[in-house]
Amino acid sequence: MSARETILNAVRSGLGNTAVDPAAVRRDADALLQDLPAIRPPLLADGLVDAFIARVTSPKVAATAECIASASELPAAVGRYLEALGLPAVVALQPAAPLQGLDWSGFELHDQVAPDEMIAIGVARWGIAETGSLVFHSGADTPILANFLPLHHLVMVRADTILPFLDDYAAATAGQRPPRNVNIVTGPSGTTDIEGSLVLGAHGPRFLHVVIVGTPDSSE
Repeated sequence: MSARETILNAVRSGLGNTAVDPAAVRRDADALLQDLPAIRPPLLADGLVDAFIARVTSPKVAATAECIASASELPAAVGRYLEALGLPAVVALQPAAPLQGLDWSGFELHDQVAPDEMIAIGVARWGIAETGSLVFHSGADTPILANFLPLHHLVMVRADTILPFLDDYAAATAGQRPPRNVNIVTGPSGTTDIEGSLVLGAHGPRFLHVVIVGTPDSSE
């Protein structure tokens, strides 16, 4: 008998022959879902943007964040970040329309992210206030490696795409055709755990700076 079978047999023996009633499991699950506020953890602030920032900048997540009024202010925000850290204005810019249309005068740009890239700028589809996570979908203008290779990753996310809880992301995308990859990134780390469809335990940025654009009515 292999070691694997020995372990599995020990697990089976420990579990016994207890039968599971699928209908009872369904009833218990439905009962929990009827009162979501009772089973969801409290957010760190009343507004979604404030709750998201509080979680992102908490010691557990250990990223940095700031708010700007419009996307046109993003290059200036990036410039402030680089100046504060004494970094060169040489960045890998995600080839996404919301970024490509901005005025990047004074920056040296390229769209390919190298394994030793110092700074990359990207855009997330959603933010999750519960966990301080950013959600990235793969696509022609969203190369997945850009989320993992740079030392400093600066990410823009719109305030009106910040969701309260992780399961709200599942509800928001229900019925849509899934992308090839989904990456849910929580904080910076050279050995970060990335929740996604194909990328697990991947290398990640050492520094993550989130720039939130605008303030949705729902968060006030």
